[in-house]
Parts: sequence; structure tokens; C-alpha cells
Amino acid sequence: MLTVGTDASQSSDCLARSASASVFHPRDSDFESTLMYPLLFSPIYRRYLWGGRRFATALGRTLPPGDDFAESWELVDREADQSVVAAGALQGSTLGQLVQSHGRDLLGRHSPQKAFPLLFKFLDANRDLSVQVHPDDARAATLGAPDLGKTEAWYIVDALPGSRVYAGLREGIDHRSFAEAVRAGECEASLHSFEAQTGDCIFIPAGTVHAIGAGLLVAEIQQSSDVTYRLHDWNRTDSDGKPRLLHIEAGIDALTKLGPVEPMRSVPTHDLLADPVRRLVTGDYFLFDQVRPTTTWTVGGDDRCHFLAAIDGSVSFDSAWRLPPLVRGQSVLLPASIGQQSLRPMPGSRPVQLLHVCMP
Repeated sequence: MLTVGTDASQSSDCLARSASASVFHPRDSDFESTLMYPLLFSPIYRRYLWGGRRFATALGRTLPPGDDFAESWELVDREADQSVVAAGALQGSTLGQLVQSHGRDLLGRHSPQKAFPLLFKFLDANRDLSVQVHPDDARAATLGAPDLGKTEAWYIVDALPGSRVYAGLREGIDHRSFAEAVRAGECEASLHSFEAQTGDCIFIPAGTVHAIGAGLLVAEIQQSSDVTYRLHDWNRTDSDGKPRLLHIEAGIDALTKLGPVEPMRSVPTHDLLADPVRRLVTGDYFLFDQVRPTTTWTVGGDDRCHFLAAIDGSVSFDSAWRLPPLVRGQSVLLPASIGQQSLRPMPGSRPVQLLHVCMP
């Protein structure tokens, strides 16, 4: 895995994995004889100094002691970073194993793939994250260890009052003036920002300058890439009192999108009975929806896999799967081969809110 820069204030080796994520090495014959089903994965936690405990307080997770839980990777297939199936006949299998050995059943019309092309995570920004930019596919492909570019989208799960998002550049700021500001360590005045609201969606194409501000709990869908150029870190120092590493020239070169990025805001008048689905992003790499079903909702059956993350409430699967309900803070991958699925809000549940991702 190539990491040019991350927002870690601790080593990226500091991962907290679920105890159920033991690795299982199936034979090809095991996959050929195993029916696919809705796949629940064990989250992978990354603990950095900018994290907190809102995966517990806002998403209902049970966490070990500590107040630095920064990221929860829900869906990932990147070399050593692997989502691991948590229940059912495929328990212990990694997402990467499924892509390689059972790719047609899993991905449908999007197979074959060398690896699962998307990554989904939650982020708890207890402090401001650094100002970053990610390269596009063409630039990432030229690196010493070639990678994908990183186009991403954020959904604001929860926003504390006054929390801000930094997305794009202010009107009138061109590439040259921004480069001069970055080199002088004074880029903040060039950034476009706004006070975030719960329910906002922000689309960040590769080449866009951005930062997540303190006080935000974010769900992020992105290309499966880990190439990050850190342009500015608010003049902070690390635990040793040293400025954190910046990637100024590489980041300036990767900047291809000028102008401000505005959020898509919630629409209170949306008729949930007529259509529980609200499209947030239509892009080249993923489709991203907010789903608020009040009755049975069907998804799939289009020869694509579908990923769902529960933000609130709980839904049940078809009883034939013998799986527990999907509750707040959990996610599921629906393989292409299992066809159309019906999900039902659980009796007595809070209003259901799901995030839905699929490939175009």
C-alpha cells in the first residue's frame, strides 16, 4: 500500500480489529459450493490523535478504552487492509479472497477486478484534519507504486454546532496564487468553507483541496486509494514538537479543480412514501444515495453488488438468510448473484436511514 501522507498522529500500524476477524483460507472448491449471501464485515479501526469516541456515542458501537478512534473502515480490499466476513458460511474470508475466487458472483457485471475498487469508512473528527489534495487516476498511475486516484464523497452523519467543512478554493483564487499561499504557509485564507449540517453531502473529485473540520462525524465513500498530499496542517506540531510532514510541490501539481464546492443539503419536503431514495452523487466511480424506507424497500437484482450502511434505525433481511437485523452503525455488502433483496424496518425501530452505494 502506498501512503504518501495520512492524517495519522500515531503509527498507521495502530489498528484495532474485531476479535472475530480471524483469517480463513478457503479452497477454490469451498467457494464453488458456497451460496453467496448478504455479507457483514468486521470493522477495522484506525486510532489517531484527531479521533474520539463517537463511533460509540453516535453509532452505538462497543469500543475498547481510549478516546482516539479516528476511522472505522467498513469495506476495504487493499493488500494487508482487508474487510473480513463476520458471520455465515464465509466467516473469516477476506473481501480480497472473494473478489479473486468468487468475483462474478460478488461483482456481477463489474467483474473481473484485481481488487474491490471502492472503500467505505466512518471518520470521527475530534480535531481539524489537515488540508489535503488527492491525485487523479492519471497522476496516481505514474507513481513508483502505481495506485488509483481518489475521488470521494462525504455524508455528514452528525455535526456539532460551528463545525466547518473546507472544500475547494474561494472564487477568484487561481492556481498560481494558491501555490504561492501554500508555499508561504498561509493557504487558509484561500480555502472555501461553510458550516456543516447533519445530512449534508459533499462531493470531492480528485484534484480538489479539502479538509474535514473538528466536530464532524462523516461517512465517506471513495475510490480504493491511499495517496494523500498534505498541503497544510494548521501549523500544528506532532507529539515530539516537530511540524508534520507536508507534500507541497506534489500537492500543488495534483491540484486540478478550482473554485468552491458547495454541499447538497437535506430536502425536508422529500416524499418518503412515494420514493424513499434521494440521489446524492452520480459519478464515474460510484452512485451514492440516502435511503429512508418507511415500508419494505427492494434493492439489487441488476447484476451489480450493493453496499448499505445503517445510519439510524434497523432493518431486517429475508428470514431465509438467518442473519440478525442491520442496526445503526452496521453495514452490509449484497453480492450481485443473490438478486433483488427486500429490507423491512424493524417494528418499533427509530426511523430508518441508510446510505447506499453501487458502481455505475
